[in-house]
Amino acid sequence: MANILEIDGLMKSFGGIKATDNVNLAVEENELHAIIGPNGAGKTTLIAQLSGQQMPDAGTIRFRGRDITQVPAHARARLGMTRSYQITSLVMGMSVLDNIALAVQAKDAHSFRFIRSARKIASLRDEARRYLAEVGLADRADAPTVNLSHGEHRLMEIAIALASEAPLMLLDEPMAGLGPEESAQMVAFLKGLKGKRTILLIEHDMDAVFALADRISVLVYGHIIATGDPASIRGNDDVRHAYLGEE
Repeated sequence: MANILEIDGLMKSFGGIKATDNVNLAVEENELHAIIGPNGAGKTTLIAQLSGQQMPDAGTIRFRGRDITQVPAHARARLGMTRSYQITSLVMGMSVLDNIALAVQAKDAHSFRFIRSARKIASLRDEARRYLAEVGLADRADAPTVNLSHGEHRLMEIAIALASEAPLMLLDEPMAGLGPEESAQMVAFLKGLKGKRTILLIEHDMDAVFALADRISVLVYGHIIATGDPASIRGNDDVRHAYLGEE
């Protein structure tokens, strides 16, 4: 299967600390590839470089064969990469539907008169409702975003990522702060996306990772120490010692 994303020798240092240290990684089209690692491993720095929020000190990033190493974040989004964040970036004063309609508006490159045009264009709102239905929030469309639970906010962010119709989704800890029921709901939804989009998943919830991932890469001190399917990662001695524990 062809690679949609290729990372070669990626380096990023802050003072004397190497946040990413010669990272090499290939993500295949339509796979769900998880990046795991302990706190401080460099996961956030890695995804920031992939999305264009930070530029690497060295190395290359290729998306669909194109070198995007120095391409800014907004241009990467136009090329087909979208990112969700650990901390929600929703507009709490707007309705749920308005938030998603803005994302649809951005994808369709409609004239930006902020929310007024998104509220007036029926096609935008119809499409936004479709994405809300896909993540199970159709009945919350007209609710104020501030009134939704943390788990529902997470699902809204996934709907926004879907609205971009980007072939590559960078998901930064979508399970963060979720309870058991909400986590199960998120896992079920992401399972339904498998094979339809390419997903690079940064996640601490190991149960979710091993339930979802086609392949897993383990990042420790900025360096990938192993990549493989869930069974091979679970049985890898280096991974167990560095991260997963002897159990």
